Amino acid sequence: MALISRKSFQFYSSSTPASRSILMTLSKRLSFISGQRKPQSCSSVAMRTLCFKDKSQYMLCRKNHVQLWLQSLNETVCLCGDTGSCTESKNVWMDEQLFFKKLNSLCTSKEIFDFLSSLEVMSDTMASGALQRISEVEVDDNGLKNPEGVLDNKVFRALCFQFELESSKLSNTGLLNALQALIKLRIDPQSTLMARLLSEGEERLGKGQLTVKNLCALGESLLELEGPSCATLQQIMNHIQEKDIEKWSPREIVMVYKMLQVIVREGKQYQDLLNRLNSVTLTTVSQLSPESTSIILNSLVVLHQTRAVPLVTALCKHSVKHIPYFTDDELVNVLEAFLYFGHGEQIFTEALETHVPKSIFTLHPQTVSKVMQYCCRKMILSKPIFDAVAESFIADADRFTTDQIAGYIIPFGTLNYQPPRASSLFRKLETILHTHLNHFQPHTLVNLLHSCVLIQRYPVNFLPKIFSPYFLQQLQAQPPGLDRIVMSQLTQLFLTVTLECPFYEGPKLLPKYQVKAFPVPHSSLDVHLLRRVKTGLLYLLKKKIYFASEVSTSYFYTVDIEIKLDEEGFVLPAAQCEEVHRRIALCVDGQNRFCVNSHNLLGKEAIKQRHLQLLGYEVVQIPFFEIESLQNSKKMAEYLHKKIFPHNTDSAADTEE
Repeated sequence: MALISRKSFQFYSSSTPASRSILMTLSKRLSFISGQRKPQSCSSVAMRTLCFKDKSQYMLCRKNHVQLWLQSLNETVCLCGDTGSCTESKNVWMDEQLFFKKLNSLCTSKEIFDFLSSLEVMSDTMASGALQRISEVEVDDNGLKNPEGVLDNKVFRALCFQFELESSKLSNTGLLNALQALIKLRIDPQSTLMARLLSEGEERLGKGQLTVKNLCALGESLLELEGPSCATLQQIMNHIQEKDIEKWSPREIVMVYKMLQVIVREGKQYQDLLNRLNSVTLTTVSQLSPESTSIILNSLVVLHQTRAVPLVTALCKHSVKHIPYFTDDELVNVLEAFLYFGHGEQIFTEALETHVPKSIFTLHPQTVSKVMQYCCRKMILSKPIFDAVAESFIADADRFTTDQIAGYIIPFGTLNYQPPRASSLFRKLETILHTHLNHFQPHTLVNLLHSCVLIQRYPVNFLPKIFSPYFLQQLQAQPPGLDRIVMSQLTQLFLTVTLECPFYEGPKLLPKYQVKAFPVPHSSLDVHLLRRVKTGLLYLLKKKIYFASEVSTSYFYTVDIEIKLDEEGFVLPAAQCEEVHRRIALCVDGQNRFCVNSHNLLGKEAIKQRHLQLLGYEVVQIPFFEIESLQNSKKMAEYLHKKIFPHNTDSAADTEE
């Protein structure tokens, strides 16, 4: 391990005799560009120059990298031999653990530089750790926040020079941590410093001197600089495959998953490695931190590891205890994994119900949208979550994006739930739509308005836009275009205002944009339950001709079972069209038509039953929870008799021969 002394900024290496000490000034060999030399030429398009009089200059080059242009410095760099023989050997050595504890408590580069200046000696790992901490506090999404304050600092420049000068004597950790930090600080990859660090890393790679952690650190650096097409990455992966996975630490496992996620995407090229990695990871799940749990789940999604069921299950269960500690991004990754793998845990939902209401005003809107998407896709009606989300929307919706607005609202319609402050919620939505209607993408707007009518919130002021030819052309021009789902939503919007808003006098939806029938997903119909009901009806009505199943109506909907009655209440043959006085629609509602673990009907089923009533049907709901305990056809027939013919006390319904 190399050591750095503050006063002369010396590296000490036990591999170099003291007699070979070399004294050099920083201005002669600084790894970037000397002030006496011209900077590398860059086109005016690719680079803009920011100059500071009497100070170091720097240039922002292509890919936002920074190229330092230094005038001159008085500091010296000394290569010495054994630390005991060095003139600085009496300097106070600070314990690394204490160093990093102090370092991580500092929040600005000035504090860090002041701290480093107070030290007498530090190791290369400490110095590289300092560079990493600087990159953490000074770099955001827009780049380096204070370029002059960092790049002009004499401590920073002296450290950079020594990392270049002593690159061959650095520890693997010091070398690769420094490389990662300098990349994050946007130091020009073509500079001498970066070239030497990269060259040294690749040389050690070729000699097989790097650990798994080192290999991943080098791989991450190359990915950042050159992307997945970098040829050296293949060499890194070959070395990783040769390592004994069972000896890897949880951190090393996480780093390899991240590498694979970026390099191979679908994982096919390294599936054998992934299979071994998945097996070993399963034994370490209990040791994983919130961050590691989230990273691995995200990698399994990206790599399409659908066969790693035991690992996914274990990670999902393990994630429950971490819910209060996940960052927003980490929680989003976990929720996406639950959705991708189709996993569900009641205790996970319960943990969300505890965490989300308490944190609703601090969670990022995108995270809340993902929570609502999770509930919506899993058909989980969590009133604590939905009520909290409604309050958040009422208070803060003005700062949401249009996609976030839709993400908050659509699940209320899908799961057929109106929170206690529903009036305030939809009044807020209406206000936003009035001011930002044109900001919504066409398909997002249709989804949003359609979800409103599912729970009897009628967006009549905005339907003229939806039914206009121009808007419909926009819908058609953007993927997925006017597919059957979109046309069904448009048709149901039109049918809603026709049946439920007779005062609406705006444009109508042209027939060419209407579906002939609303699609009935196979999962929506409980075939076994329907068969039991039909058997009970046969026992009750004696003949199959007196009822029909899965009947298409002229009003877009499909009726599970239809029974026709004449004026006197006699049951008519299902095929008869004359003298029909009453039509009874039996809605055989299996579990898939309700929210999970609930008797709350889904929005699409609620609007269907509402519309069938408005279209003249007598709707009789046959929910699964009322008939699942009926043991035989006789009991089913008795139940159906009471439901369909509540005023008929005969043992069986009358039929007309």
